[in-house]
Amino acid sequence: MADLKSMTPTETLDVLGRVCPYPLVLTKKTLEKAAAGTILKVLCDAPASAEDTIPKYCEKHGYEFELIKLEDKGYWEIFIKKP
Repeated sequence: MADLKSMTPTETLDVLGRVCPYPLVLTKKTLEKAAAGTILKVLCDAPASAEDTIPKYCEKHGYEFELIKLEDKGYWEIFIKKP
């Protein structure tokens, strides 16, 4: 797996303040519209979305992803690469 967090994201999706299921729904819609090779950076502060639903969605669809919890900022950065 590539070190996605070191790559420049093609697009950033800010879902801070959104609760389940909206972070996943918006991530899914953004990825569906994105071109192959897109690196999407998702900013998410909903624990269930960041640690469960978005990673499961990525695994199910074969997307590479990296999850970084920024304790000091209170949210996660999720880097997703669309194949």
